[in-house]
Formats: sequence, structure tokens, C-alpha cells
Amino acid sequence: LYQWLEADRHGKSQDAANTTSGENFDQSPLRRTFKSKVLAHYPENIEWNPFDQDAVNMLCMPKGLSFRTQTDNKDPQFHSFIITREDGSRTYGFVLTFYEEVTSKQICTAMQTLYQMHNAEHYSSVYASSSCSMDSLASSTDEGDTTSLLKLQRYNSYDISRDTLYVSKSICLITPLPFMQACKKFLIQLYKAVTSQQPPPLPLESYIHNILYEVPLPPPGRSLKFYGVYEPVICQRPGPNELPLSDYPLREAFELLGLENLVQVFTCVLLEMQILLYSQDYQRLMTVAEGITTLLFPFQWQHVYVPILPASLLHFLDAPVPYLMGLQSKEGTDRSKLELPQEANLCFVDIDNHFIELPEEFPQFPNKVDFIQELSEVLLQFGIPPEGSLHCSESATKLKNLVLKDLVNDKKNGNVSTHNISMYELLKGNETIARLQALAKRTGVTVEKMDLSASLSEKEKDLKLQCEEAELRDYQLNVQLREVFANRFTQMFADYEAFVIQTAQDMESWLTNREQMQNFDKASFLSDQPEPYLPFLSRFIETQMFATFIDNKIMSQWEEKDSLLRVFDSRIEKIRLYNVRAPTLRTSIYQKCSTLKEAAQSIEQRLMKMDHTAIHPHLLDMKIGQGKYEQGFFPKLQSDVLATGPTNNNRWVSRSATAQRRKDRLRQHSEHIGLDNDLREKYMQEARSLGKNLRQPKLSDLSPAVIAQTNCKFVEGLLKECRMKTKRMLVEKMGHEAVELGHGEANITGLEENTLIASLCDLLERIWSHGLQIKQGKSALWSHLIQFQDREEKQEHLAESPVALGPERRKSDSGVMLPTLRVSLIQDMRHIQNMSEIKTDVGRARAWIRLSLEKKLLSQHLKQLLSNQPLTKKLYKRYAFLRCEEEREQFLYHLLSLNAVDYFCFTSVFTTIMIPYRSVIIPIKKLSNAIITSNPWICVSGELGDTGVMQIPKNLLEMTFECQNLGKLTTVQIGHDNSGLLAKWLVDCVMVRNEITGHTYRFPCGRWLGKGIDDGSLERILIGELMTSVADEDLVKQCRTPPQQKSPTSARRLSITSLTGKTTKPNAGQIQEGIGEAVNNIVKHFHKPEKERGSLTVLLCGENGLVVALEQVFHHGFKSARIFHKNVFIWDFIEKAVAYFETTDQILDNEDDVLIQKSSCKTFCHYVNAINTAPRNIGKDGKFQILVCLGTRDRLLPQWIPLLAECPAITRMYEESALLRDRMTVNSLIRILQTIQDFTIVLEGSLIKGVDV
Repeated sequence: LYQWLEADRHGKSQDAANTTSGENFDQSPLRRTFKSKVLAHYPENIEWNPFDQDAVNMLCMPKGLSFRTQTDNKDPQFHSFIITREDGSRTYGFVLTFYEEVTSKQICTAMQTLYQMHNAEHYSSVYASSSCSMDSLASSTDEGDTTSLLKLQRYNSYDISRDTLYVSKSICLITPLPFMQACKKFLIQLYKAVTSQQPPPLPLESYIHNILYEVPLPPPGRSLKFYGVYEPVICQRPGPNELPLSDYPLREAFELLGLENLVQVFTCVLLEMQILLYSQDYQRLMTVAEGITTLLFPFQWQHVYVPILPASLLHFLDAPVPYLMGLQSKEGTDRSKLELPQEANLCFVDIDNHFIELPEEFPQFPNKVDFIQELSEVLLQFGIPPEGSLHCSESATKLKNLVLKDLVNDKKNGNVSTHNISMYELLKGNETIARLQALAKRTGVTVEKMDLSASLSEKEKDLKLQCEEAELRDYQLNVQLREVFANRFTQMFADYEAFVIQTAQDMESWLTNREQMQNFDKASFLSDQPEPYLPFLSRFIETQMFATFIDNKIMSQWEEKDSLLRVFDSRIEKIRLYNVRAPTLRTSIYQKCSTLKEAAQSIEQRLMKMDHTAIHPHLLDMKIGQGKYEQGFFPKLQSDVLATGPTNNNRWVSRSATAQRRKDRLRQHSEHIGLDNDLREKYMQEARSLGKNLRQPKLSDLSPAVIAQTNCKFVEGLLKECRMKTKRMLVEKMGHEAVELGHGEANITGLEENTLIASLCDLLERIWSHGLQIKQGKSALWSHLIQFQDREEKQEHLAESPVALGPERRKSDSGVMLPTLRVSLIQDMRHIQNMSEIKTDVGRARAWIRLSLEKKLLSQHLKQLLSNQPLTKKLYKRYAFLRCEEEREQFLYHLLSLNAVDYFCFTSVFTTIMIPYRSVIIPIKKLSNAIITSNPWICVSGELGDTGVMQIPKNLLEMTFECQNLGKLTTVQIGHDNSGLLAKWLVDCVMVRNEITGHTYRFPCGRWLGKGIDDGSLERILIGELMTSVADEDLVKQCRTPPQQKSPTSARRLSITSLTGKTTKPNAGQIQEGIGEAVNNIVKHFHKPEKERGSLTVLLCGENGLVVALEQVFHHGFKSARIFHKNVFIWDFIEKAVAYFETTDQILDNEDDVLIQKSSCKTFCHYVNAINTAPRNIGKDGKFQILVCLGTRDRLLPQWIPLLAECPAITRMYEESALLRDRMTVNSLIRILQTIQDFTIVLEGSLIKGVDV
């Protein structure tokens, strides 16, 4: 190290300072960091675990090398790290960083020169300000104090004659499993041996050789004792049926974050958001990251995982993928000063300040309140306050500030908790602790650790025992908390196997077609879950970790089961044995974990009795003079004795042999199923979806080529993710629409659709955040849109008159139609900006995406946005996704495919906003007046509400109105008051358009409104149909919706052609078929998930609806046309039947066998009279429609039909061949109508308004 420092820094002081940490030369030389280097590692290499020098160097000293003087704090600092390779395998590192005196005169001279240059440049500014330029803890916490120049000079200078210079050095153990506690104890003993006045009993090489080669890995379910320099060290490993090894104390994670915050962060991790941990202390970052990922059992984090992000790799934060990363905060740095590339989907966790920022649209974990309550009880049993540790109380905060003021000298990681501050002093007078003690006393919980009155001297006497007991309690708390979390998933996914779809016959065909296959029946699974769970579960089952979990389940039929899956499945089996019946697994009642005691006991038993004791460290075959001891200096170790282990007990050899045997077995297995191992791995990498192969960037040299390659992978991954998401959205939606046509079964719910759209919004935000030059606002997409809007509006002002993008609408022959709705990205933005309900940029971006998707303009709008190349170049770096032309074009093409389906993702989500609507009434001018003298009115109804009656201005057929979002439009009520001379109006249809989404609905009529004409109706209820996008000139002529829009038409009405008798009447067989289809559609409607049901009004009153079908039954053989009299309507027959029933009422009273018939007669008469006396000017056909709707709702139709069939009036008004006069047909009709009696039918208010029954 010394030679390297001399060569690198002597004579070129400033150039030597490495700025990769992001620090600048304003800092004093002692506060700067310098490039570090691996000095030595033993053994040189291991075949199955190659040494990654760059990664180890970066993670041992993430900010680089640092210097101290004798006045600074030089306490050793422990931290751990993890290296996740590209294939997902992990290696753990455990590091003890300490300070060693610099003996090289050249380095000391270089440091003094640096200080002289620094002070010359900054003397005046330092003198002027009251704070020191060094970024010390004292200056950042005590800014208000005026500091004398003398004090400044003392801490901001280095005098070679007076000061001793120290440099940081690290010793690190790299292990395949996270035995954190054992490694920490071993390293601390090693450090003590170096700094102790007495040399260690043996040369250091003996202890290192012992742990490298003679301490075996404890077998599963066993404990091991090995020996450090001074004391034995104990470690244990869980058994094959227990939760996997986790040595990081969850106690610390819960104390640091508090229970509520930790559960929220845990939820973010489950939903694969971007999680950024932020702390001064590296070990805190690791403790929280490892703690939370440990709790995921049986799932595993599948994406970028860098709990400690080295200062030189800050560009990783630009990664447009889910990640879990940890960033070291600088002392005194405020969160607001932290510039992050993307925040739309970011969960920011400020560990030191016990504060979290959650993404918007964040679903809560199922049964969160009960879950937190159960975890609180576990924590309280161990004396840990659920709301977190020291930060809970005012006294603790005061004391912490006091300690910070005393710490004038900076500590490398700012880890204040390592100071020997008395817990008793901290907690004395703490209100939170007092409350918890009272609560514990009330609930009968004994909290041994909270006996704060115990004197410190008594505790110190028993220090050794206390430490062991504390360690045991940490282990027990860990396993109990993990059991509670694991129990949640066991309950939640107890019957997941029933929904796994296993279609492939062999592994090869499954791997080949993995991308096209659906492995899990998501819709059925969600339909079985309690309603409150759905927002979370619908998103969770779309994650990569869940997909991998299901993949592992399917793979287990061909190869050895994944260890986590094996443990999980065994627990589900256990639950089944207890519950016996499967349905009880899906209960929404919260079930607590019942294995806490058992789990804690197994740990205790292993730690009470050691299963294995390793060989003691011993003298090695070293030459005399080797292993020389010099106090305070870590010696240069003898590499020859550490290169290999003893030949008779070479653990690495045996491990390699075992690994080789395992490889041979796998190869034979692969050959047996006819699939090459490399091919299988390739398929798995690709098949397990969205860039699993780029989930872990390599911590290597940062050459431009490496960075370019990483970004290429990110761009490829984003494009692939876009392709898969759009394909999934198409497949699901197409499947859903096929159901509406009767071609298949439902495979999506509204909730799933919403989840997929939210997922698309997240993807677009990540794409727009990739390669940003300067971040502006939390939403990169909205920021881009705003800047585009500013430029466009400037150009609009210059041009004065904006030009519509669509062609101008020509008036059709009718002369009345809807004016063109302008297609405009800027106009759609203004709609969103006018929505006061949305408060954030992220929310506005998501609303704009939903609106564009609903209007089928998403791809077109984004293409227009990106067509402004100067703006894109200004906002994005060259490597950004949006500047890769080929990928960008493919991305827009994938989004264009979404235009093939209809979404209502804006209308259905923003239900409370005010929306402008435009309506046009289109009369048939050839047969009636376009203008009437009476006062017309209209009422528009939708799934979310109605407008109420609105008067139409006289002589106007077009009007605009604004009201709260009506949702999908269903009916229009139109009428007039019959005043004046011209009071007969023949209306062809009514058109209504949502001016924001552009959805246009057509409400066919084709009937007269007026007294003494048609059926004498002054108002009609029209059923709506959504128009498809067609050429403007064809819009008004379009009378029929294409097949994929299952909407009603006016075919059943007495249209103009029917008055001339040119329409063909259906025969008896067609009519009976129509009844069966109408009833069948209603039955299918109620078998769909509730959120996915369409409009029941359409099924009752629309084309092929029940009312139409029954009208045809009643019209069959009906003597309606008269030569010398007015036409007769079905309602006339109904009224004659009522008159007959009311006159024969007395006769029926004397007959005992017709009580049911009598009751039916009464209800029938009551309903008909109520409809006739209703304060509405409804025509006779309209009254029949209301009667059918009410009879269906109240399950009375099957009772009324036989009454009408037996009524004497039928012989006068129907021909003998009529269906109603055929007893077998009537009985068949009754049976069909009885099939819908089991369903609760809720009628739209507009259908039965004013009818009191």
C-alpha cells in the first residue's frame, strides 16, 4: 500500500485525489477519499468461487481510502456486504475497517502539501463563515455555534511535526453463507490481536489458516464451535425443514424503521418497486436489506440487489428496472438535496431518520392491522417497542444531540450507536417505554429485558452471560418474526397448487414455450380471495418473484425441488392436516402463527449443545522469523502457508469433488431428457421473463465499453418488457371480449386489467427516467410533456390559430351531426391539468396515460412527443432508451397494438371529475318536422349516475352540458310537453359524446313522440350503443354497432319500414330460440365476476334482450291491424286482462284451489295500474317494457304468463295459431323464465322512474 501510495501521489498531489466518490476539492484533505486497492487475498483462487477483485475492493471501502490524525476518532468499524453475480448466486463479505499509522515520510509530506494548497485556496472563505470546510459531524450538527479560527485550524490542518497520520485498512472474510455474527467475532479478535500490547499466542497465519481450511461448514440442523484468537466462536445452521439461514438481527431492522414502516417497505419489495435505502452506516444498510429480503420466504428477490452502492457506481440508480439498493448518506445531508433519477415508483427509506416515502397508488398488505398486531406482540415479548427504538422519545433525541455535539471528530460511518452510551440513561423517563411497560403488565406479558431499574454494576458483572443470552434472544426473535411472516404467505397461498397450470409433457417443450404459456390461473385464484386482499394480490401475482415461484413448482416435476419451495409445500401439507377441509384454507379470518415456540426451541437446543467442535488453531510449518509481531500494524502474511490447506483434510478439494459429482448427475439427467444443460440454462434465463439475466449489474471496472454494454442490456430489457406487457394486455382483453361474444370463458377481471395498466404506467415512467440529463420533478414523463407543451404553445401563439389535426366535418344529408373532436396531445394534457383531484406529477402522468389508452392515442401521442428531436436530445443522454431509434420505433409499434381493444381505464377510475358532454338529436325530417313548438327535454344516464331532466333550448337540436362522470352511458330519456301546434316529433336517434374521452354513444329511437300518433308516447327510454371509430361522414349514417360491440339497436321497434309492412316477421321457432338466448345471456351475466359484468339494461331492453323476445312472443298471432279502427297494441290486451281479473275477483274468493292464482291476479293488476297511473307520459310499448322489467326483478313473470294465456280476451285478440294459445309452448316459456328467479336483478332508475310498486 505504501509503495503504491508513494508512486501514485508523490509529486502530483491533486491528481492523486480520486473524485469517483462524488466529493470535491472544497473538502479538506482529511475528509477526502482516495482510491483503494486489494493488497492481498488468501487463497489465491477457489474454483467454485472465483475472487472478484473489483467488487471486493469497492465494497470493502465503498467510498475509498481515508486518512485520520491522532485527534480524530479511529474506532474500528464493522460492516458486511453481498456480491450478487449475474446468475443470481451470492457471496457474502464481512469487513472490519481500522486505522493504521502511516510510516512513509513521503506520504506524510504529500498530505501536508495538500493541506497547504487547500488552506491557501479556502482560508478567506473559512474565516468568513462560521463553519469549517471539512464535512465533519460537528460542523453539520452545530452550525449555529460560532467557531474560533484557532479551533478551526486545530481540526482543519495537518502538521507533520505535531500530528500522526493514520490510513484506513480493511480485513475481510468472504463466505458462501451469511454467518455474520461468527465472522464479526472472529475479525474483532483478529484486530485485538494486532493492537494488543501482548502478541497473540500464535502467529496470525495460524488463525487464518484454521478458519480457511480447518473449520468446516456446519451441516444443516447442526451447530459448530471453532476458536478465534482468544475465545471460542459459535455458529448454527437451520435444519432442512426450517426457514433458511439468516444471521442479521431483525431486532435492529425493526428498531431502526419501526414496525409500521418496515411492513410498508416489505410490501414495496413484494410488489417489486424500486427501493432505495439511505443511511450513514453501511451495516445498517445491510441489516435492513438482508432483513427484509429474508422475510420474503418462500419468494426471492429477482432483480438488481446492491445493499451497499459504492460511490463510484451512483449511475446504477439510473437503472430502469426494479432494484433494492443502499446508498450511504453524507453527514448532515438533507433528503431534499438528494437528486434521484426516478422517483415515480420509488420507495425511499431514510434509515437514520426513521422515515419512508412511498410510491403513489400503493396497496396495503392483506390483513395489515391484524398482522402488525401479531408482530407487535412478538416484539413486546422481547422488550422491543413496535414503533422503533431510541427515536421514539424526546429524551433520547436530546441525548443523541448532546452526544453529536461532543463528537467533534468525524467518524467514518457516523454510527453513533457503537458508543458506550448507557441504555439506562437513554430510556430513563421515556414515555414510550413507560406506556409499553404498562401495556405489558395489563396483558400479562413478562418483559425480562425491560427491568431498567437494575443497576449497571450488576449487569457488568454478568456481561459474558448477558452477551450470550442476548445473542440467543436475537436468534429467537429472528426466527419468531420470520415465522409470523412465513405464516401469512402459507395462509394466503395455501391452495396455490390448485391453480398451477401444467400443460407441458416434458421439460424441453415447457422451456421452449414458456413465454407463450400461462402457468397460473390468475382470474380463478383472485375470484377465490376475500375482496380486501385483491388490490395487493392482483399486483403481486404479476411480479417476477411470483412467476419464478410458480416456474420452480412446475420444474419440480422433472428435477429436484427448490429448497424454499420444499419447505413451503411441507408447511401447507401441515396446515391441511390440521384443517382437514380445503375450503377453510381460504377463510378471511386472521389466523395467527402457531409454531413460534417450537421454532425458538429448536434454535435454543442447537446453541445449548454443540454438535461439532473444529480443530484448534495450531503452529504452522513456518520459517523462523516469519509471522513477526508489531503492535498496531497488521502484518504482511506469509502467502505460502495460506495458499493450501492440509492434504488430508482439504475442505476445498472435497467441496469441489462434491460440486463435480452434482454436475455429473445434472448432466446425466439432462442427457436423459434430451436437453443440453447449456440450452436449458439459456431457456431458463430467457423464459423466466423480464431481463432476469440483467438483474445484477457487474461491479467491475467502469470503462466506457462496460457502461455501454450495461445500458444496451437495459434498453433490450425495457423493449422486451414492453412487448410482453402489451401482449399480455391484448391476450387478456381479447379473451374477455370473446366471452362477450360467447366464444370462450372469462379470464380477466376489472381488477386484473387495472393492475396491468398500472404496470404499463410504471414501465413508461422507467423508460422516461432512463438516461435523463437533469431530473425535473418526480415524473420524468410528465416533465417531458410539460416542456413539449410549452414549446407547442409558443408556436401556437406565433401561428395565432391552431389547426385541427383531423379533417373538418362535412354536414351530412340530415344536416345535424356532432362536430369533429380535435385530436390533440396538448388538449388531452389540459384536460388532466384541469382535474383538481390530481395533486402530483406522477398522478397526472398516469391519468394522461389512461386517457390516451382509452382514446386509442397512446402510441400516436408518444410518437408526436418524441418527434421533437431537439427537445429529446436536450433532455436525454445519448445512451437513453428514448434516443435508441430502432428500439424506440419497436416500442411505439407495441403500444400501437393496444388500439385493437377498448379500454375504459380513465372513465372507470376518475369517477368524481366533471366531464363536458355534447348531445345531438337527429330527427327524420322527411316524415316529420325538424323543429317542434313544444318544450323538449332530455335525461342522460350512465353506470355512475344521471344528469337529471335537462330542458333543450327551443329550435336547437344540439346542446353541451357538464356533469359529474356518468361512466359508460346506458340510457337516454327523451320527451316533450306536447304544447303548441307542432307537437309530433319523429326522432331517428340521439347521439351523446364524452368531450374528454371522445366516446360517442348512439341511442336509436325510430319512433314518434306525440299524442295521437304511434303508441301515443310523449317520452321514450332509449338504450345506448357505443360507436366504433369510423370516418366522420359515416358517423351519422351508422345505425348498427359492429359485432364486437354487443349493443342494443332499434330493430325490435316499429320502424318506418315496418309501418309499410316490408319487414319479415320471425316464425315461431325463431321466437322461441330468441327467448332462450335472452334468458341464457342473463344467466351468464350473473356467473361473471361482479366487477366484470356488463350492462343488465342492455340484456333486458336492448337488441336480443328479454323485453324484445317477450314482445315477439306476444306479437305472434296478435290481431293488431284494424281496417276501420286504430292499431291495437299488446298493452291493450294487458289492460283487457286486468279488467277481466278485477271483475272476476269475487268468484275467485270462493275457490280454495286457486289461492295462488288469486294472489298472482292481485299483483298483476296492482303492477299494471301502478304503471298506468305513473306521472309519466309513456306510450303503450314503453309500459309493456316497464311491466316486463318489474316482473323480472320481482320474480313474477312465470306466474303472470299462465294467467294471460287463460284469459278469455286472448281468443278475441289472438289467432288460433298464436304461441300464447299453445299450452306446451306456454309451459316451456314458464320453465325458461324460472331459471332467472335465483338472481337478484337491480333495475336502472331510468327504466322504472315514477312507478310506485
